[in-house]
Amino acid sequence: MADAAVRGSSTARGVLVAADKFKGSLTAVEVAERVTTGLRRAVPDLAVEALPVADGGDGTVSAAVAAGFERREARVAGPLGDEVTAAFALRGTTAVVEMAEASGLQRLPAGVFAPLTASTYGSGELLRAALDAGARTIVFGVGGSATTDGGAGMLSALGARFLDARGEPVPPGGGGLAGLARADLSGLDPRLASVELVLAGDVGNPLTGPTGAPAVYGPQKGASPDDVEALDAALAHYAKVLESAIGARAAEYAAAPGAGAAGGVGYAALVLGAAFRPGIEVMLDVLGFATALERATLVITGEGSLDEQTLHGKAPAGVAAAARAAGREVVAVCGRLALAPEALERAGIRRAYALTDVEPDVAACIAQAGPLLERVAERIARDLLP
Repeated sequence: MADAAVRGSSTARGVLVAADKFKGSLTAVEVAERVTTGLRRAVPDLAVEALPVADGGDGTVSAAVAAGFERREARVAGPLGDEVTAAFALRGTTAVVEMAEASGLQRLPAGVFAPLTASTYGSGELLRAALDAGARTIVFGVGGSATTDGGAGMLSALGARFLDARGEPVPPGGGGLAGLARADLSGLDPRLASVELVLAGDVGNPLTGPTGAPAVYGPQKGASPDDVEALDAALAHYAKVLESAIGARAAEYAAAPGAGAAGGVGYAALVLGAAFRPGIEVMLDVLGFATALERATLVITGEGSLDEQTLHGKAPAGVAAAARAAGREVVAVCGRLALAPEALERAGIRRAYALTDVEPDVAACIAQAGPLLERVAERIARDLLP
């Protein structure tokens, strides 16, 4: 019945490609390009609209630029303190800032981790650059960080001071917060008070504890069990000291969903007055997904691996939910499929097309992701389009 509905609709030839990146293989923009090429190889006059998407993590700025935002660059501190060129996106007075651009794992040398000392200072500099560019609304995408400093570095770049018992600044990174004696937020950039700051992320973890930033995400950033214990204690102490600066709200923010995002940078954003929203929901709004959806009957979404994590706030699940609510049919493309048909159906995805269906060797899939994706898109066209 669904195939007949697609083929029989007068608008069936309108396809919207709204997929995330295939991490390690293709950017979201490249995914859209390859899918479009494959579809048009099978149906040359097909109307295809590309809207690369992201959930707030790495690739978020690129998705915004592809949707018409202007790419801006700034020289900021990387997670180890070395200067890097980081980008944000601007359209009118709305900025999209991706903390991974300044403080992400990709900013570390290959094989190098710094779980105790990596800092989000550059993320604060990037926010300040957005303010300097005239932003009045800032979508702050968090994810993919190299840091577990509770956003203390970011707040420092925005004018806060974190001092030890001698009145000296504590060392950078989450480890240095163990020696924190006083937090002074009086010097925060006054423009922050009049800016709408939206914390866009896909994790609802608190700052500390068994499900907090150090315990859950610290090991991904090179933290040993001893490091995790030290970071959890340091962040708990950090939140306690902040109570002297902002009162009981410090503890409330630490326990709030999203506080643990990106090594606790979510906590610092909440301290600044940010509103936490699922990253993909925010980005779909910013990118104009609803308007693009009106022009399509079939939506193609996807990401590198469709698995259980996909169902918990990742881009394909958000796209599918929005498209299903609008009565649109959704299929997905992916490198690897680890979800049963029933799980896909519950997520609003009618069917998933995996590269491994064409090329079972995973290494070959990664190396040849682009051409394989074009072949998968041809199959979608044959299955679902006239």
